[in-house]
Amino acid sequence: MNKPEPPGSGKASSTVVDITPLLEVLGYLHPLSPEAEAFLREQVISLSARKRKLLLKEGTTCNHIYFIVKGAVRGFRREGQKDITTWIVVENELVTSIFSLDNPSPSIENIQVLENSELLAITYDDLNLLYERFPEFNQIARKLLQRYYADAEKRAFIARLTKAENKYRNFLMMHPSLANRIPLKYIASYLGMTLETLSRVRKKFKLKVEAR
Repeated sequence: MNKPEPPGSGKASSTVVDITPLLEVLGYLHPLSPEAEAFLREQVISLSARKRKLLLKEGTTCNHIYFIVKGAVRGFRREGQKDITTWIVVENELVTSIFSLDNPSPSIENIQVLENSELLAITYDDLNLLYERFPEFNQIARKLLQRYYADAEKRAFIARLTKAENKYRNFLMMHPSLANRIPLKYIASYLGMTLETLSRVRKKFKLKVEAR
């Protein structure tokens, strides 16, 4: 049986896939056995995704976990004609719909590529095999879940702040590299403010820096 091909603008690579960036991130969390590494090298596929492409559409079931080798990805939900950005991540991060994978059931969010990106992907079935065959991968998963839960706490904290300046200040503390990389409309949506408000706040911050 052929593996389901993940969505994207390009087909999965049929050549040998270089998964070194993924192995480095996982190995930092917990050492991987040679057998586990071999399994990943065999099962992980690579793909290219063009800017604005959807990796996952709301209402469909997520079958893959993605690792960003190069590029930027966001999660968002629709409210009428409005997009609400829920998270933004870049290189060396994993992305998926936890809600969709865990049940599995239709996703409640969309996952969209913000830049032309290079990704690695593994199916949920293969992920479960990793858990079953290689106990050390459960340690890795636990640490990843702890890290992403901490990130979710930080996002929730920002969402509860009432002043736009405080929201943006905390965003800069959490994601300093994204401020001049990600289109402002997505940052504004992530912070729960209008584009006009974000532009005004950024101007104030710039003036403060220049006055120092």
